[in-house]
Amino acid sequence: MQDRRGLLIILSSPSGAGKSTLAKRMREWDPSIVFSVSATTRAPRPGEVDGQDYMFLSETQFKHSVAESEMLEHAHVFGNFYGSPKGPVRDAINSGKDVLFDIDWQGAQQIRNSDLGAHTLSIFLLPPSITELRRRLESRGQDTAETISKRMQKSWDEISHWDGYDFVLVNENLDETEERLKSIVNAARLRRSQQPKLTEHVRKLQDEFERGQE
Repeated sequence: MQDRRGLLIILSSPSGAGKSTLAKRMREWDPSIVFSVSATTRAPRPGEVDGQDYMFLSETQFKHSVAESEMLEHAHVFGNFYGSPKGPVRDAINSGKDVLFDIDWQGAQQIRNSDLGAHTLSIFLLPPSITELRRRLESRGQDTAETISKRMQKSWDEISHWDGYDFVLVNENLDETEERLKSIVNAARLRRSQQPKLTEHVRKLQDEFERGQE
């Protein structure tokens, strides 16, 4: 039995709030943290590897997995299905590895309500201001004004669900947010639900105590 059971670390934020950067930093801090590999029914893009970038499934396979409760969360986006297969995640946390999810509030809610929900740590990142959020999106130089406007509306939709998370961090300074994120993860790793050997240890203490009372 492992000394520690892994966490399902859910990191959510509106676009431009620093989620991708912080997810990368978390894996650099602890390389044992693994990304959840999503399943999808869309066709592979050039250079994508099945089982590494995505698990590419047919629509029939995907729907069967959902029907058999083999997906932790799933959604239909722009004509394709996306989801997080449960088996690899369960195997990872049972071996003591944390699994990092980069998903929205709907996926987070599904995972929290799953049979692995007790091992979930959900964190939402807020921008310091709407003005700063727009500035970050515009500074990328990749989107038209219309696209940025749509992204801002979607971002606000995401922000409106901030209160459904265990922890909420305002990402004003990336380095400071990273340190707070590490502290949260370290503390969550010590939760009772993450220490499978505790019950056995308490039983040993009880046996020792009872022998001392004889």
